Amino acid sequence: MTTTVLWSTVLLASVASFGLKLAGHLVPEHWLATARVQRTSTLVTVALLVSLVVVQTFAAGSSVVVDARVPALAVAAVALALRAPFIVVVVLAAAAAAGLRALGWG
Repeated sequence: MTTTVLWSTVLLASVASFGLKLAGHLVPEHWLATARVQRTSTLVTVALLVSLVVVQTFAAGSSVVVDARVPALAVAAVALALRAPFIVVVVLAAAAAAGLRALGWG
């Protein structure tokens, strides 16, 4: 891929992203006020975040990997279930991953 093609792609994606955001602002407000749209937008947001977490936890390149990130995610889930503050959840998950990697797992 040449530099020209790369920059053209980046600029085209930027313009498309800006256009999509602008289109979102032009949607009439009463279309977004219905309960069905609000429920769907909430579910889409959660699904997107879950998919990002799953990909970051279980993928390395194009293969599925189970390493120290998996138990760290479990520690974070337990901490969230116990309603720990977010910073505590992050620190506990990082400590779990670091500890397991120090022990040579993952």
